[in-house]
Amino acid sequence: MRLYSVHLRRHGLDPDRDIVLVKEGFSWPALLFSFLWALSHRLWLAAAAILLAVGTLNAAIYWLRPDVLSQAALSLGLGVIIGYLGNDLRRRKLTRQGFAFAGAVSGDDPDQALRRYLDNQPALAADLKS
Repeated sequence: MRLYSVHLRRHGLDPDRDIVLVKEGFSWPALLFSFLWALSHRLWLAAAAILLAVGTLNAAIYWLRPDVLSQAALSLGLGVIIGYLGNDLRRRKLTRQGFAFAGAVSGDDPDQALRRYLDNQPALAADLKS
């Protein structure tokens, strides 16, 4: 089971836009598709920072000319850092957009985790039905 943080924005309560679950821990998509992942989550500043970091790393590799193993280690290291920070960046953006942390819930996937959360919050589930 995975652990998800639940973020709510109370005004309006549209279930597609006002309840967001973010997986806790490492983000593999952020590692593998860093810049595109940030753009897909509308993390504009993070995407710019990732692009700058990758460009700086590539320039350093070009000028310093390390061996192939060192190049791979540097690139992988940057990717791992982005993977570890990815979900935290999403949570920060949600906080700036007016979402409040409402708790944590576990589930095999986000849908099951959302169902478990709503089962424990009958008043919220009733608001969503109406």
